[in-house]
Amino acid sequence: MRIWDVNPGYLNRQSLLGEHRELHAIVSIFINNRKGYSRHPETLRWQGFGWALAQRHRLLAEEMSLRGYADRSPVELKTGKLIWPKVFVDPPAEQFNILTGKYQNKEQGRIPLPGNIQQLWEQHKHSVMARDVNEYKRIGRRVASCKSGEGIRDIYPELVRLLRCPPTEGGFRNTVQHMWGYVAPYSLLSGRILEEMPPRKLLEVIQNLAFQHDVVYLKESTALGELPAWKI
Repeated sequence: MRIWDVNPGYLNRQSLLGEHRELHAIVSIFINNRKGYSRHPETLRWQGFGWALAQRHRLLAEEMSLRGYADRSPVELKTGKLIWPKVFVDPPAEQFNILTGKYQNKEQGRIPLPGNIQQLWEQHKHSVMARDVNEYKRIGRRVASCKSGEGIRDIYPELVRLLRCPPTEGGFRNTVQHMWGYVAPYSLLSGRILEEMPPRKLLEVIQNLAFQHDVVYLKESTALGELPAWKI
């Protein structure tokens, strides 16, 4: 039983759908007081964090949608709003190593597993931008001048913390507009239509264009799948 803490975009199809099933198994334990796996470390760490578990489910569902799967099983747990478990079965940075071994010579996820701190930042920068522009600038400077030997595990805890916070309304809007610049050359939308389009709708257009025209920078962004999962 495993609920990953890395962005669902890193999971391949089997892992993504597998986590979705196992998350619902944990939800069933909580709702129906079932005994099976009730003492499993993964179950125990989510006890009392129903809101976070429901949010993880929304993240999975949005990633599944990007890959052509429809989720018809919402999770409505609400305990511990905006609070996430502080305990990990494996530290998030170590989960990249686990997935690397698991996926050797196998199907990969939508987002390539990061090989260095620069690649990790490129994948997360739009998600961070949507939360806090000052953090976006600070982390960007840190990565640009990272010390020799500084690696993924040195920065990833900050990114995990930030991505567990909801995007701000203004941050969501500004980030979507920034992402739009990468697909605008492939669209006929312009002028007043763009100005009046709600940010969530524009993000749907960006998702479609990114895949239709193989815009790799956006296809490998955590923001493409995780931003729609937040209720703002």
